[in-house]
Amino acid sequence: MKKTGILFDLDGTLWDSSESVMNSWNEVVDKQPDFHKKGTVDDMMALMGKTMEEIAYIYFDTVSKERAMELMTLCTDHENTYIREHGGILMPKLEETLKILSEKYFLAVVSNCQCGYIEAFMEYHKLEQYFSDHEDFGSTQMPKADNIRLVVERNQLDTAYYVGDILGDYLAAEAAGVPFIHAAYGYGEVPQASYRIEAFEELPALLDKILSKDGQV
Repeated sequence: MKKTGILFDLDGTLWDSSESVMNSWNEVVDKQPDFHKKGTVDDMMALMGKTMEEIAYIYFDTVSKERAMELMTLCTDHENTYIREHGGILMPKLEETLKILSEKYFLAVVSNCQCGYIEAFMEYHKLEQYFSDHEDFGSTQMPKADNIRLVVERNQLDTAYYVGDILGDYLAAEAAGVPFIHAAYGYGEVPQASYRIEAFEELPALLDKILSKDGQV
C-alpha cells in the first residue's frame, strides 16, 4: 500500500490564532520607544501565510528593515510564549477529524512561521499524537514549496496532498508538485483549486473520493 501524506498549513487551516498573536505583539510594542502601532485582529489576518521577513517589512513599516527584523524577533519570541499559555481557536471538529485522518494517513504541518510556533499550537491543544512531522520557515529559512518537498522526501511519501487556505499555499503546492486542497473556510480565495472543503470535517470524505478515483484505496 502506498504511503500517503496529508500536509497542512496552520493559520486559517487548522486554527485561527490571530487574536492571540496580535495581543502578544501589542504587549511587545507597548514597550518600544520607536514603534507604537496598536494592531488589530484584521491587521494580523492580513499577514497570515506570509514569511517572517515579508511580515516584518509590511507591518513594521515606519522603521528601518534592520529594526523591523529586530522587532519581528521580539514579537515572535513572545508570541510563542503567549500561544503556549492562551492557545488559539481550533477549526470546528478539528481533533475528531485529525483522529480519523491519522488512522489512514501520514499527517504533518508545513508553515511559514517561526521556530516553536507549530510546537506551541500542538502543545497547548494537546494534538501532538496526530502529527508525525512538521516544518517551518524559521527552521530552514526556505520557502514553503521547498519545505513541502523536504517533508515528502524525508518521510518517503509516495503521495502527498497539501491543505491550505490562501493563494500562496496553492502556489507553494504547485511548485512542490503536490496536489492542493483549498480550505475554503479560511482566510483566502483560491479559484484555481481543483479540490476544496467548506469545513475541516469534510476532508476525510474528500480524500476517500480522490484516492478511490486514483486507485490508491
